[in-house]
Amino acid sequence: MSQDAPDYDIAIIGGGINGAGIARDAAMRGLKVLLLEKNDFGSGTSSWSSRLIHGGLRYLEYGELPLVFESLHERRRLRQVAPHLVTRLRINIPIFRDSRRSKFIVRIGMLAYDLLSIGKKIPNHKMLSRDELLGEEPGLFSDGLVGGAQYYDAQVTYAERLVLENVISARAAGADVRNYSPVIGINIRQGSVHSVQFQDHKSGVETEIDARVVVNAGGPWVDRILATVNRALPAFMGGTKGSHIVVGRFAGAPSAAFYVEAKADGRPFFIIPWNQQYLIGTTDIRYEGDPGDVKPSRVEVDYLLNETNRVFPQAGLTMDDINFAYAGVRPLPKREKGPESAISRKHIIYKHKREARGLISVIGGKLTTYRNLAEQVVDLATKWSNIDAKCKTRSSPLPGAEGLEDAQQRLAEVAGLSEACRSRLLSIYGARATLLIDKPGPVTGAAFIDEQQTVLVAEVGFSFREELAVTLIDIVHRRMMLGFLPDQGAMFGEAIAAIAGVEAGWNASEIKQQLVALDAYRQRFIP
Repeated sequence: MSQDAPDYDIAIIGGGINGAGIARDAAMRGLKVLLLEKNDFGSGTSSWSSRLIHGGLRYLEYGELPLVFESLHERRRLRQVAPHLVTRLRINIPIFRDSRRSKFIVRIGMLAYDLLSIGKKIPNHKMLSRDELLGEEPGLFSDGLVGGAQYYDAQVTYAERLVLENVISARAAGADVRNYSPVIGINIRQGSVHSVQFQDHKSGVETEIDARVVVNAGGPWVDRILATVNRALPAFMGGTKGSHIVVGRFAGAPSAAFYVEAKADGRPFFIIPWNQQYLIGTTDIRYEGDPGDVKPSRVEVDYLLNETNRVFPQAGLTMDDINFAYAGVRPLPKREKGPESAISRKHIIYKHKREARGLISVIGGKLTTYRNLAEQVVDLATKWSNIDAKCKTRSSPLPGAEGLEDAQQRLAEVAGLSEACRSRLLSIYGARATLLIDKPGPVTGAAFIDEQQTVLVAEVGFSFREELAVTLIDIVHRRMMLGFLPDQGAMFGEAIAAIAGVEAGWNASEIKQQLVALDAYRQRFIP
């Protein structure tokens, strides 16, 4: 191998939202790109957020105006380049007499939020009286309520699809993208990055490639990736755990999202209409274990249940009402003192100039700002590589957004597709849903998997051929998005496994193994 003719201009480790975004940006600029993910794309931290594309209203309290400004403008860009995935969300903030943040303080924050998001295409905030807020949301706790604020942010129902579309776009632009390919070594020679070793999932063979630039975008696994470098490097991560619960519609449930100050500790949390259910979270607790093992604790679950029942007293939610729960680790910089909520959410692009020139580690980052982070990283990589190429992702639509209106019309003209089916397909695949009609795949038989006729047989083969799925878990949870139904897609498992067996050539034993793995994966979400 020779650094004069590397295999890749840039190798990116980590296939979450940051790594996928970096791969897309770099490939669209003409760089030779390799993206490596140890599991499936979007299977880590990107899957375990509150699924909001937001400006970070809370960051105003800590004076992080540049971060709020960046977030608000990236929110606008994402609504333009991924309108099928990123949708407008109305949010209410109830204000009580004993709230830590008074109506005046909330009003000032709202004004600043509107000012920093100049150029947006969603309404400005409005302040509501007690009666106005209760008129819209009669299930809200009324004792001590003095009014509220109403504003708009955005939601990405399926964050996994946002990751995947970045990966698909990167591949279309020439990137080599590989899931289930864990990195086992990063080699430094004479103070510069030289090569990356990984295990190829298809062959199982250990492979070594050389690259001019290596980006460590492993999220909360950043330090674990740095531990594979052939020299000692400093640790950076000080992640915090955030847990969520998902429940069905409950008595007094709101029609809009709520951003509420918790009585127990004053920390804001969300109650969000999501995927025909309610997503409630999050917590913020320092975490030092393996990010892959993180689960909601009983204390966290009780905290979220109790606070929701306080704000919506008719709810009476118990453990039995929880459809599923999940937790993730925020990839934040290490900070020994102070509250978890005060740790900056601004990303850090660390250049290992002294120890390993050409190696970059990404600390932090959010769904909302991934595109801008990617632009900054690739700007740096092109500068180091003496490549003159401008960023193209600011206005370039993601694959599912290209020709979205035409796709809506085409699906409307397909006989036998109900409105519910069309709506589901467009919310998952966007314009790419038409490929399911154009290329139904080799499996014959009924066009639908379910009695309601909303899930297509063709989606299974599509997951393999067009969307890089490898396992049954990938298909159910991160391609067809059935894993986020109240039963986590349990009713579909065997039918999808049978179709996948034909598509992937699995024998009976392999199908059984895939079903066992799917059930084990589902169990981790039962609180």
